[in-house]
Amino acid sequence: MRVLVATDKPFAAIAVNGIREVIESAGIELALLEKYTEKAQLLEAVKEVDAIIIRSDKIDGDVFDAAGQLKIVVRAGAGYDNVDLAAATAHDVCVMNTPGQNANAVAELALGMMVYAVRNFFNGASGMELKGKKLGIHAYGNVGRNVARIAKGFGMDIYAYDAFCPAAVIENDGVKALHSAEELYETCQFISLHIPATAETKNSINCGLLSKTPKGAVLINTARKEVIHETELVKLMEERADFKYLTDIMPGNHAELTEKFAGRYFSTPKKMGAQTAEANMNAGIAAARQIVGFLKDGDRTFQVNI
Repeated sequence: MRVLVATDKPFAAIAVNGIREVIESAGIELALLEKYTEKAQLLEAVKEVDAIIIRSDKIDGDVFDAAGQLKIVVRAGAGYDNVDLAAATAHDVCVMNTPGQNANAVAELALGMMVYAVRNFFNGASGMELKGKKLGIHAYGNVGRNVARIAKGFGMDIYAYDAFCPAAVIENDGVKALHSAEELYETCQFISLHIPATAETKNSINCGLLSKTPKGAVLINTARKEVIHETELVKLMEERADFKYLTDIMPGNHAELTEKFAGRYFSTPKKMGAQTAEANMNAGIAAARQIVGFLKDGDRTFQVNI
């Protein structure tokens, strides 16, 4: 059996070593495709492999067609919208993610962005503190829970809304559960966004919702760029000089936002939520262990396709 690690943005070396140890100690061969620049390289590399570990790499129907003996793809991270699940199912390939492994890294970045926002992008001007401010967590999954944990250390007043998480679970963490996204945005000056990109959520963070936020609102997006209605975000920021938007997923209209809203808009040059040595290690080794469990014992615990 053969496992391919296919990453155009490679894992840290320490993570690769950890993956290799898990895979090879199970008697399975490991192959690496790092920093590839063309899809053709990926299509060639997936031939005669039984499993693939990826990060943000796109795995579509062409890849499944080329990988004749592929049995499983594991996305080292929580999101998996870069994998064509329908094509995977059609090819009888199991797709998994590694939920929770990057959560602390993403949460720390979200709080770092909040500090950056309230200190005016470190431009030397007087800012304000996070202590005592109302923080709304939109989607209370692994990342949202870590955001709440860290924000407690800042002394923030924490609220959350999640359509799929029971209010009792949220309240049990010492976080106030709200009943709708509208209530969350009306209540909180700071919003940390963690919803996935689905048919229901794409473009759902729009002018109507954002306009409900209190004066001096700050929106932090470490989720997906597709959930933001980018045209309406511009409209909102034109109408409200008090509103700030910070993200680690560069918007399609980045140049326009940069030009119009200097000092109120910031994006990292590439997605950075999981870009820590610890997150690399956690997600990579979890992916390797899940592949071994699947290939050896048929364990489908983290399967995300039907």
